[in-house]
Amino acid sequence: MSRVEDQTIKSSTILAKAEYVNCHFIQCSFNEINLNNYIFSECIFEACDLSNVKISNTSFKDVQFIQCKLLGLKFEEVNPFLLTVSFHHCTLNFASFYKLTLKSTLFENCSLQEVDFSGTDLTDSNFDNCDFSASIFDGTILKNVNLRTSYNFSIDPSRNQLTKAKFSKENCLGLLNHLKIEIK
Repeated sequence: MSRVEDQTIKSSTILAKAEYVNCHFIQCSFNEINLNNYIFSECIFEACDLSNVKISNTSFKDVQFIQCKLLGLKFEEVNPFLLTVSFHHCTLNFASFYKLTLKSTLFENCSLQEVDFSGTDLTDSNFDNCDFSASIFDGTILKNVNLRTSYNFSIDPSRNQLTKAKFSKENCLGLLNHLKIEIK
């Protein structure tokens, strides 16, 4: 596999199969393309559309997504070795992180509607101002997770690990939704 280093790639819709190191992708539209088995290390994707991209066995090592559209991505199919990602102002609706280890991951100002976090280890992760409408938490490890400024989540404490998780008074009602009670 060839290696591409220290490049800025703008407005591209195709991407040669390679290992990309310290590259900056700006306003690229990779919607529905096949990125299976690609390697991205220390890269930034900014204002890119990666919706429904195929990412089976793809490596993301210290990769930042900024203002990206990542609809329907199946992150559980990526290569988990050295997986480190962060998301800033991204739309990740309908994505899946099923049974993935995402310790200390930052999600900042993201739309996480209908995202599957079942079995995901999110220990020490930070969700700053994220919308979790209809997202799934089942068997999720949320130890020491910060959800203070996030909203629209429904998390059953009996089905998820919440040790030292942080919530605000305003959003902690999302921990009671499963009880089917009325709070006024």
